[in-house]
Amino acid sequence: MCGRYFQYRAPAALARAFATLNPLPNTAPSFNRAPTQPGLVVRRHPETGQRHLDALRWGLVPRWAQDASGAARMINARSEGVTERPAFREAFARRRCIVTADGFYEWQVNGKARQPFAVALADGAPMPLAGLWDGWRGPDGSILRSFTIITTAATPRLAPLHDRMPVILPPATWGQWLGEEAADTAALLDLLRPCPGDRLRVWPVGRRVGKVAEDDAGLLHHDPLAVVPAGLDDGAMEIPAD
Repeated sequence: MCGRYFQYRAPAALARAFATLNPLPNTAPSFNRAPTQPGLVVRRHPETGQRHLDALRWGLVPRWAQDASGAARMINARSEGVTERPAFREAFARRRCIVTADGFYEWQVNGKARQPFAVALADGAPMPLAGLWDGWRGPDGSILRSFTIITTAATPRLAPLHDRMPVILPPATWGQWLGEEAADTAALLDLLRPCPGDRLRVWPVGRRVGKVAEDDAGLLHHDPLAVVPAGLDDGAMEIPAD
């Protein structure tokens, strides 16, 4: 699963990386993005076809939902069920998006101990996560736009941490995923595969990341006291400048 992620690049840097054209959203970067918080996502405007960078709330609320209380349970969508589950199938057909991240956190459970790890792309590029979005109209007429992150089976390298991981979309697939290029359901489902382990950098971080209130660059510091499974620790990466 993906229950926390980090996005430290400013909106202007993300707009350049994803070639979005709308006014920049006023959403602060975060080193500890948590469910129900706003996150920056890339969507295709249905009229202009342009890519937009927008702030949506993490935790999908389907447009047919009676209320928004179930959002915290909809932070992830399993790739195996996106065409069948009522909460996701229409969004998969019509409202796919890219969740902009710089990496995500995962916890290894060993008895009662839980060791957090950070996962980022080895080349330091932004990490584009496959997502779905929807718009829900509240009783007062306001529109809540929200998103979920699609997960798939973990690549063998990450399997010691968790059996699931978010889908990371290579740049060559963005056009298909956003609907800029024609793609049938089979082609879209084929994009929802694990990222090769050699493209990832993984390192242990301090347990402070488990507290939602903690949100600073120190969360990405390497934890020298952590017990790490063989082959996982690449060492912490430096945060690139915008």
